[in-house]
Order: sequence, then structure tokens, then C-alpha cells
Amino acid sequence: MHSLSQTLRHAQFREGVREMSGVTLGIAAWGLVTGVAMVKGGLSIPLALLMTFVVYAGSAQLAALPLMMVGTPVWVIWATALCINLRFVIFSAQWRPYFMRYGLRDRLVLGYVSGDLTYVLFMKRFPEARDDEGQIEYFMGAASANWLSWQIPVVVGILLADVIPTHWGLGFAGVLALLGLTYSLISDRATALAAVVAGAAAVAAFALPLRLHIVVAIAAAVCVGLMIDGGGDAGRRLRAALERARPSRPRESTVEKVAT
Repeated sequence: MHSLSQTLRHAQFREGVREMSGVTLGIAAWGLVTGVAMVKGGLSIPLALLMTFVVYAGSAQLAALPLMMVGTPVWVIWATALCINLRFVIFSAQWRPYFMRYGLRDRLVLGYVSGDLTYVLFMKRFPEARDDEGQIEYFMGAASANWLSWQIPVVVGILLADVIPTHWGLGFAGVLALLGLTYSLISDRATALAAVVAGAAAVAAFALPLRLHIVVAIAAAVCVGLMIDGGGDAGRRLRAALERARPSRPRESTVEKVAT
């Protein structure tokens, strides 16, 4: 990679920051809620700060916190976080042609700062891996804006958790932020179908202990995505029915979109 100063001065770095800035408000609301939830959930301030800077995975943190509060076995907490973050396996496979030329240390840094919206914005802007388009600078710009818009509100939430009244409804603000992010990722009928199935599965399995309905919802959505992208008869019929309902366009992997 280029030096830090060269990266910061690159036009694509600024472009990545600019495009990510459009969604930072929702990320910040989500981060503030997560910071407050960590302290009110029983974590000490140093442990909460350590968790946010080391883990850096909002959905996994929010899923793990209530499990930790009720004394859930560690293997269940690890399994839940693993299921929620499986999408990053797909992300890293997609990013491999772009970043494989960098050393292991650089790739570990890129992996740490990567995020859902960074993936969405980057793949839309650079559908093919090329060396001369400032791709790494754009990635670092978007990832830096994403990291700062998440970590700063989380730290504020952690430090001010005891003085932020719960009746402010920050939890609902976080839900609204997640709904906004989810809506922005539903780009076609196949992805919408997977989202509906995941929501229905989560509601149907809500009575399961240890918040396992989250795992059920993820599994249902991934199964729908695999069926639509696969070569089976049922998948072909479903895909044909979905594509007949809209003008033809290049088909992207539903599993990738579901994973985001």
C-alpha cells in the first residue's frame, strides 16, 4: 500500500469518505445505542472500551450482550457471533482479487476495518479488480469514515451511559437506523424475498431460548439465497418467477446480498 500521507491525499480516499458520509448518521445512532447497551448490560467501562475496539462488529456485539447478561454458555455466544459474521467470509472471497497482492499485515488491517457498507459501496464502484483506479485508497477512505462514525458514538455512549435517560428511546433509534440500512440493501425482488423469509422465521422462532431465533433467521435467509442462486429446479422456477416480474438486468449473487 501507499504511505499514509499518500493515501490521505489521494482523490479516491476523499471520494470514499464522501460517499460513506451519507450513511454515517444511521451508523452513529446505532453506535450510540450499542455503547449505552454495553454499560447498562453490566460491562465495566474499560471492558466495554476494549470490546468495541477489538471486536468492531456492531450486530455481533448487540447479539452477544444479552446472552452475556443472562449467563449463556460461552460456546453459544461464540456460535451466535460466528453465524452473524459468516457474511465476512463471502466479503473476503469477493475482495481477494483486489487485495491479494498486499502483504499479510496489510490484509489483516483491511480485514479489521472492513464493514457491511464499505463492502456495498466498494463493490458498486469497482465491479472489477484493477490496479490503476485508486481502489485501495477508496476502500480506506470509506472504511475510515465507517470506523470513526461507529467508534466515536460508541465511546460517547459508554462514557455517558449513566447520564443518558433510557426514556430517550435510543433503542428505537437504533432499530430505525438498522431498518434504514436494511432497506438500502434490498435492491431486487430476490433479496426482498430473502429478507421477508428471514423476518418471518425470526418471528416464528422468537420463543426459542438464548435468542436462537436470530440464528434461525440467518439460516433461513441463507437457504433462500442458495436456492435462488443454485441450479435446482425449484430455484430455477423461483428465479424465473421473480425475473418475470421486472425488466431483465445482470443478476448478482443473492447470497452476497443476503449476507450484507
